[in-house]
Amino acid sequence: MRTALSIAGSDSCGGAGIQADLKTMTMNGVYAMTAVTALTAQNTTGVRAIQEATPEFLGQQIDAVFEDIFPDAVKIGMVSASELIRVIAKKLRDYEAKHIVVDPVMVATSGSVLLKTDAVETLEKELLPLAEVVTPNIPEAEILSGMAIKTKEDMLAAAEKISKTYGCAVLLKGGHSINDANDYLYANGEGHWFEGKRIANPNTHGTGCTLSSAIASNLAKGYELPEAVKRAKDYISGALGAMLDLGKGSGPMKHAFDLTGEFAKEVR
Repeated sequence: MRTALSIAGSDSCGGAGIQADLKTMTMNGVYAMTAVTALTAQNTTGVRAIQEATPEFLGQQIDAVFEDIFPDAVKIGMVSASELIRVIAKKLRDYEAKHIVVDPVMVATSGSVLLKTDAVETLEKELLPLAEVVTPNIPEAEILSGMAIKTKEDMLAAAEKISKTYGCAVLLKGGHSINDANDYLYANGEGHWFEGKRIANPNTHGTGCTLSSAIASNLAKGYELPEAVKRAKDYISGALGAMLDLGKGSGPMKHAFDLTGEFAKEVR
């Protein structure tokens, strides 16, 4: 069985972070493992508090995974401090980790800031050059590219600039009133649009975590990057299309929308 490691923060309401990653990786057919960067007290309406792991403890978690069950892919999500980013980068280099997917989580769906200002530079310097693909949304891509992104053409230019600056592929996610649900992949000097199904579901908590974890899962299974992205987008469309409605804010998706069998039956 192929394996994947999520290095990310914990979401106490289960819709994003490592909880979303575990669900997504399981539903996409790989064995999921975690290294927790931070605990968050959050729900669908916002983040109340963040308790970071120490750099030493985060390093121990990563060691524990790599020394026993070497992951076929690594997804990196919320890492809020420079010291933690440096530890992750060192460990990934030491173990020669493969298929690294970086979701540069800077702001939560609720609007809460999750990445300290000084950590952005460390992320750019230490982690992005290790990535096979980075998956920013529009606001994150504006920070990484130093460009304002207002049009489809801006997306093309920003993705190319990020890719050439950091030496990794870029999946620039649409939305934020630009190009609807279509995402743009720039890899190896070539660009490709992935059209998404526009689903009228206000509950989008954890979409970024879910997409990046699904991409990592498919890379772990041996799919080339474009096919891994396509499969990940199909999965997230299904999870959104199930129209789960929980919480008082932007709720989670139904990660297990395609789960069937005796143990998955709902309560009568």
